[in-house]
Amino acid sequence: MVDTQLSQAPSAGETPESNNLTVDGVTINVSSLSEAVTSIVDAAEQGENFSVCTLNLDHVVQLQQKPDFRAAYRRARFVTADGFPIVVLSRLLGVPISRTTGADLVEPLCAAAGEKGLPIFLFGSDQSTLEKSAAELKRRYPGLEVAGVFAPGRNFSAYSEEADEAIARIRASGAKLCFLALGAPKQEVFASRCLDELNGTGFLCIGASLDFIAGTQVRAPMFAQKAGLEWAWRMINNPGRLAPRYARCAAAVPRLLAGTLPQILTARTRFFTTSRTRKAA
Repeated sequence: MVDTQLSQAPSAGETPESNNLTVDGVTINVSSLSEAVTSIVDAAEQGENFSVCTLNLDHVVQLQQKPDFRAAYRRARFVTADGFPIVVLSRLLGVPISRTTGADLVEPLCAAAGEKGLPIFLFGSDQSTLEKSAAELKRRYPGLEVAGVFAPGRNFSAYSEEADEAIARIRASGAKLCFLALGAPKQEVFASRCLDELNGTGFLCIGASLDFIAGTQVRAPMFAQKAGLEWAWRMINNPGRLAPRYARCAAAVPRLLAGTLPQILTARTRFFTTSRTRKAA
């Protein structure tokens, strides 16, 4: 059973009084894109180590199956809601959360990094995509410094000689923000390892975001994003790879709802009780 609940434990970027949505032991502690950008830039300017994860249904499924992925998620300093069903659950619980994906984060963070002199590092995908992404981001955001790029092999592992080399390259670059475009769970597990071996770098798990910037993939139109149908767009364009994944995601929805129902009832009861008390006063 997927455990979905409200958490009142304070984390970075929130006050002790705020309520956060917790899904399967992972707390979403960033409620919007603007909050995410502000919190991440502040942490980078302070020279802190941190990682950023974006929770969606595919991740919920993998969290059940992969202990190293779960451990990496629990070490993340900032967690946003990527999946639209998770946003819907938050609304049912009365927790205001906006969908914020890795692709949403890249450009505003690069704009801020250019303004504030925070060097970035691009990691993942392939060399051609990285070079195109770096050139395009520097064109869009004057002053942005791309301190380095690294395209790992297809069988990249977070604990390998290739990962050792990558960590050394990131360290030598002096990057304050590192965008990891490896896909889950590789990017999250690698980010977790980097937290132990690097100082002063934030790691953002961004999936296919660099492919969108380079133009090697096309992101769903804005109307599909806003309607929560980005998954459908991606599946239509790559059914062989994504149809089985989204079938597993769909199977997780009933478990999410079952785990959430007690909290929904509690939240609604609290709301109506508070409303009656205010009216009586």
